[in-house]
Amino acid sequence: MPKKSSRRAKAKRHARAVTTIQEKHPQQFKPVTAKPQLSARTSSEARDSISRYQYVMPEVKRIGILAGSIILILVILSFVLG
Repeated sequence: MPKKSSRRAKAKRHARAVTTIQEKHPQQFKPVTAKPQLSARTSSEARDSISRYQYVMPEVKRIGILAGSIILILVILSFVLG
């Protein structure tokens, strides 16, 4: 696996190259604006995801309760056995 320093060096070289290209050709680089999304499409996608994943929150709560109880049992055992 390569070192982090080599990745940083590559990123610095890339950033320098981009800035030099932008300095040489400023007319070619124009800011890009994001297009607004349609609200009708977004709301229908939100409804689909809500109906598709309605079982997730109860399961997350159940997992949290189980994890909390296991941690509590481990803490109690560490005091009793330790």
